[in-house]
Amino acid sequence: MILLTKLNGDGFILNGDFVLYVESCPDTLITLTTGATLLVRETLDEVVRRAVAYQQAKQLLPKPEYAAEYSG
Repeated sequence: MILLTKLNGDGFILNGDFVLYVESCPDTLITLTTGATLLVRETLDEVVRRAVAYQQAKQLLPKPEYAAEYSG
């Protein structure tokens, strides 16, 4: 799960499995696999960082200390 902030300052939790793509226009717009869109205060880079951390926590992506083993 990813903790994010709506433009009005309210926090919410997003299931990271539903993130289809993230864009900066200039606010950060998250499009979900359901077709819904969300505007958040976090930067594109921060949303990506949190999404990657979420996937790492689920052990779907190698943790940084093991990444070198997979890069050949």
